[in-house]
Amino acid sequence: MLSSSILRAAARNGSRRSQWTSSILPSSSAVVTSSMPLQQKNDRNNKTSQSYYQYNGNSSSSSRSYTTKSSILQMPIKTIDVPTMGDSITEGTIVDIPVAPGDYVNVDDVVIVLETDKVSVDIRASEDGAVVEIHGEVDDVVEVGSALYRLDTDAEAPAAGAGGGGEAPKAVEAPTPAAAAAPEPVAAAAPAAPVAPPTPPPPAATPPPPSTLNVESITTTLGTRPERRSKMSRMRQRVASRLKESQNTAAMLTTFQEVDMGNFMEMRVRHKDEFEKKHGVKLGFMSVFVKACTSALQEVPAINAYIDDEAKEIVYRDYCDVSVAVASPNGLVVPVLRNTEYMSFADVERTIALFGKKAREGSLSLDDMTGGTFTISNGGVFGSLMGTPIINQPQSAILGMHATKMRAVVDEKGNVVARPMMYLALTYDHRLIDGREGVTFLKSVADKITDPSRLVFDI
Repeated sequence: MLSSSILRAAARNGSRRSQWTSSILPSSSAVVTSSMPLQQKNDRNNKTSQSYYQYNGNSSSSSRSYTTKSSILQMPIKTIDVPTMGDSITEGTIVDIPVAPGDYVNVDDVVIVLETDKVSVDIRASEDGAVVEIHGEVDDVVEVGSALYRLDTDAEAPAAGAGGGGEAPKAVEAPTPAAAAAPEPVAAAAPAAPVAPPTPPPPAATPPPPSTLNVESITTTLGTRPERRSKMSRMRQRVASRLKESQNTAAMLTTFQEVDMGNFMEMRVRHKDEFEKKHGVKLGFMSVFVKACTSALQEVPAINAYIDDEAKEIVYRDYCDVSVAVASPNGLVVPVLRNTEYMSFADVERTIALFGKKAREGSLSLDDMTGGTFTISNGGVFGSLMGTPIINQPQSAILGMHATKMRAVVDEKGNVVARPMMYLALTYDHRLIDGREGVTFLKSVADKITDPSRLVFDI
């Protein structure tokens, strides 16, 4: 039996060991012992010791630390929030997630694609790192400023060719035995073919008796009638909402006018090569219509104004920002040409060409489509002969261009001649614009297109 002095000494040694252990190790609730030692980057003595993994998290940021007897190494995990996408945009829908948690991304790699009411936005990585977590799935709605994904910026980039390269040959070789064994049933069945007795000819079929027409059997054998559904994109939902809002708000009235395109078309053919050589862009129809509408807007200011319903006031704008409707793969977009009163024909054509390229690539920004005091819609590029465009709120009018067709008209001398004619349609808000202003504006545009020299002399 042990003496009491020996037991007291053992108790003191156990107490000292417990105090030393608690001073070195964190609490057991926050520490997980690692099974492998970690080489410390900042260890002056370049020593390897037992390492422990510690995770600290909160609502906005988190960090990963490796704890040793000599130092604590912080490895930050950054939380990326949903960026601001415009003054009127408060949320977006996740439409694509090209990466998965654990994937390594480089700077400017697309991590998530968000779709808003007006445009799709690519959320790109701001730094190199590994994606730790993505806060959402496809079709989830996320608000501006909320956490979107987490990125470990201290993760090491994978080696080139890594990712299961050694297992690829197995996938190729695996089907080989099955492929070699496939011909065996054919070879075994080949000798059996001559043994089969010849098939006797079928007996002559008796003609069926004539039957009465069965309408139900005919309708059921016409074929299948499939249907399919697809979810409306946020942009399409917004377009539908805005168009219906315009119908419910404005007292829309449409007036028509025809315009002779012959003189401008001849002028365009005569100067298009020199124009493209000097300005580096082709001369189209949109530039002359933008300039004609800009001049007419300055002549009839009410077309360029809008109603402030809250203040019960009419706001007249002394500048011209012309919106041009452009078809894109994701739907109709309306980028804005700003201060067209100071733009030349070449400036208009260059800007429209740039917007068209951005629309096809899906890179139009919100700033490109914000604002606008008047809209031009060119349905003629799709062959439309005549239509009534809908006003783009809060604007007060929109001009619709249509297809140019050769039609018989009577000239100034009374002769019937064939001329390239286009129908123009002006839809305007009758709450603000009277018929006199609407017709005067449209007639002014038609006169300037018929005789482009009016634009030169500002008449």
